[in-house]
Amino acid sequence: MITVNPDGKIMVRRCLVTLRPFRLFVLGIGFFTLCFLMTSLGGQFSARRLGDSPFTIRTEVMGGPESRGVLRKMSDLLELMGKRMDTLARLENSSEPRRAAGDSAHFAADRLALGAGLMERIQAIAQNVSDIAVKVDQILRHSLLLHSKVSESRRDQCEAPSDPKFPDCSAKVEWMRARWTSDPCYAFFGVDGTECSFLIYLSEVEWFCPPLPWRNQTAARAAPKPLPKVQAVFRSNLSHLLELMGSGKESLIFMKKRTKRLSAQWALAAQRLAQKLGDTRRDHKQILVHIGFLTEESGDVFSPRVLKGGPLGEMVQWADILAALYVLGHGLRVTVSLKELQSNLGVPPGRGSCPLTMPLPFDLIYTDYHGLQQMKQHMGLSFKKYRCRIRVIDTFGTEPAYNHEEYATLHGYRTNWGYWNLNPKQFMTMFRECPAGAGVGRGKDASGCSSLPLLPSCAGGRTGTPSAPPSPFLQGKEKFLGILSKYMEVHGTVYYESQRPPEVPAFVKNHGLLPQPEFQQLLRKAKLFIGFGFPYEGPAPLEAIANGCVFLQSRFSPPHSSLNHEFFRGKPTSREVFSQHPYAENFIGKPHVWTVDYNNSEEFEAAIKAIMRTQVDPYLPYEYTCEGMLERIHAYIQHQEFCAAPGPAPPGAHAPQSPFVLAPNATHLEWARNASVAPGAWPLAHSLRAWLAAPGRACTDACLDHGLVCEPAFFPFLNGRDAFLKLQVPCDSTESEMNHLYPAFAQPGQECYLQKEPLLFSCAGSSTKYHRLCPCRDFRKGQVALCQGCL
Repeated sequence: MITVNPDGKIMVRRCLVTLRPFRLFVLGIGFFTLCFLMTSLGGQFSARRLGDSPFTIRTEVMGGPESRGVLRKMSDLLELMGKRMDTLARLENSSEPRRAAGDSAHFAADRLALGAGLMERIQAIAQNVSDIAVKVDQILRHSLLLHSKVSESRRDQCEAPSDPKFPDCSAKVEWMRARWTSDPCYAFFGVDGTECSFLIYLSEVEWFCPPLPWRNQTAARAAPKPLPKVQAVFRSNLSHLLELMGSGKESLIFMKKRTKRLSAQWALAAQRLAQKLGDTRRDHKQILVHIGFLTEESGDVFSPRVLKGGPLGEMVQWADILAALYVLGHGLRVTVSLKELQSNLGVPPGRGSCPLTMPLPFDLIYTDYHGLQQMKQHMGLSFKKYRCRIRVIDTFGTEPAYNHEEYATLHGYRTNWGYWNLNPKQFMTMFRECPAGAGVGRGKDASGCSSLPLLPSCAGGRTGTPSAPPSPFLQGKEKFLGILSKYMEVHGTVYYESQRPPEVPAFVKNHGLLPQPEFQQLLRKAKLFIGFGFPYEGPAPLEAIANGCVFLQSRFSPPHSSLNHEFFRGKPTSREVFSQHPYAENFIGKPHVWTVDYNNSEEFEAAIKAIMRTQVDPYLPYEYTCEGMLERIHAYIQHQEFCAAPGPAPPGAHAPQSPFVLAPNATHLEWARNASVAPGAWPLAHSLRAWLAAPGRACTDACLDHGLVCEPAFFPFLNGRDAFLKLQVPCDSTESEMNHLYPAFAQPGQECYLQKEPLLFSCAGSSTKYHRLCPCRDFRKGQVALCQGCL
């Protein structure tokens, strides 16, 4: 009520003046009420809100007539409030011309009446808002009561079921009760501490419990339909690849410079391979390349050393891998940080205990040991599901005995780098020293991994030294360096800082760290490139040979291994290395490669004299050209399949007709010409030659003795009694065990042993007790990784 007093005009005028702000205030109340209803009740009147977790149980009251009536009532009230505000606005605006008329007395009386009416309307609006609040409270109470009743009715449905198909369900529920707060990712997937949320998570996110019958099964995540396969198209322009590689690290800058420098050669290689393949279909793949050793989380010790002559072989290797994959026409994503990796994989927030939030969008993942560890830490159970898609770029090679976790633990092969339980052919190396059985050299080469000679030293490469390595490696080498200086001028590319000159002999002309073009020029002028025993199997010797140098290296006696050399200690291999670069020694050899005993001055000097009389032309094996690398990686991508490949037949199982025949000289087995080709087998089964190795000989050595390479993919064909019988080996008894030397034949006793664990098929290893049954194959000249006809 408004009281008239001497200041009545002033009071009414103030009321009208403040009417517009008050109108905004009332509208604000209405808008707030609407927002409150939407956020508080929206989830109660729909099956699921867009942002809700699929694992949150909600009460559905959408069909209740009372609820719909209340909603209509509130809607009508809000609409009435809007109309009343419009009326107030028109009344206020209409007062302006009347004020100009000058009838102050009549205008004052109108204002008094208008003010009284407005205040009454405002009080009515306030009462309506109060009524809405009461209704909202009633609806909320009703919703909570209904939710409580539904929860009680389903309590018996949220007990861990006893299903023999899901034997771990109860134990996993117990674990969730105690540990569900240990990782925020569980709450991200809707786990809230209730039994129902545990079972929903364990049945729909993980797979330890059966689906709940009362859940909406159509809402469960269905496997997306595979996209139609498209054909890969060769690329010749690498500009986009340089963008994908990123920047900000010296290592990446080095890799991009190399890629840009070799772009013309990659384009020419793509053109030649396209002509060779003709109309052969090449499936387009989505590929993630995660360079784990360059991430900050792994320490990234390489980037700061790029400008100081540090080890660059790994960066050369990765640069060429990226170039090859891109030129072959595949979709590529490159990551060098953990954050990028998590984003591309779809890792949920938390500590890595939960699976990925989406199906893995990549057909293949290329990474290293650091990246492998990071993926295992953050992918949860998805790591086990998708690890068959991973290809590990392995510097030193991983033998099956070290890869199999249980076997490595029981037999003393466990190291910091092994026990991944991958298919051994998923490990890829730079050289054929750790191939898929293509072990070369005279020792127990790390076989079983898929020897991917990834480096095409097609021009330019790792900064090396024509005649001298970094100064620490010169210690103790002064004697034979002095012999060398009697016959030729000695140059070196030893890094040094201006205030600390390198400790090199006075007769060595040191150029310091050279840019790649200048280093290539120096190699082309040099006669001899000398190795000092380290690093092992670096790309620099191939660079030198490709530029017309002779490579001279030291013979190791005894051979270097984890038993006597710090570098190999803790590595997942028992391999013995007889020289600095076994590939160059065994697959290139003289006149390009000379291997001598540096401790024998006479032998060393005789080799120098012979090299001085020898003329050699630049030479590079085809498999280390850009075209050779493209060809090899194309074959691996198109033919290797570790996710859907069928398992081998049980040990001792007999095929209806043996595919083997004894060779005419009765020394080995061959694939019969009339035998059907094993479906899905790669390399092609017709390249198989099975030999029985002498006691104490590894399969790598036995195959090499016959001009072949060991191929572990063929072990399943030989893992049966039939193969021994065809070789005329008398088996008085046959047993199946886990042993990385099996299948094998033992004397005395005439016992035949078969392999029980497919992951332990290995070309490496030997024992004087066993004749190992070895699967050898032929290979293409200049492309040892591929059999004849394998492209």
